[in-house]
Amino acid sequence: MPLTIAHYLPELEATERLFIQDLIEGMSHDQAQLFATAYRGKRKDPHTVLLAAIVGLVCFPGLQRFWLGQIGMGFLFLFTWGLLLVGSIADLVRYKKLAFDYNRGVAQRIASNLPVREGKPPESIGEAAFLTNRGFAPQSHA
Repeated sequence: MPLTIAHYLPELEATERLFIQDLIEGMSHDQAQLFATAYRGKRKDPHTVLLAAIVGLVCFPGLQRFWLGQIGMGFLFLFTWGLLLVGSIADLVRYKKLAFDYNRGVAQRIASNLPVREGKPPESIGEAAFLTNRGFAPQSHA
């Protein structure tokens, strides 16, 4: 039975669900659960991005950009009063895209840091590098 992301992350909207579904293709049940747990903890909810954009428009320009980890854009918005309010208004309109772009990057990083998936090579990091990056050196059996 193929894994469906709706089982692990029912709160996702259609576009994000399709992207994540494609990303977990080939993962075992345990890997998908591990991915879902990590992703749920790091993803940004689009409605919270909208709230941050509203606060950014009213009193703290760039708050939504700071919250999404875009520090440079956050300072640019802060010092230019949201790029003369045009940028802040654009972020209000594009809040779902801002959240999806952030979440897509988070999902790709999490998936690439999982141990080797069944039938698919990892995107950017192997199991030995995964273990080494976390302080576990691969053991040689000589």
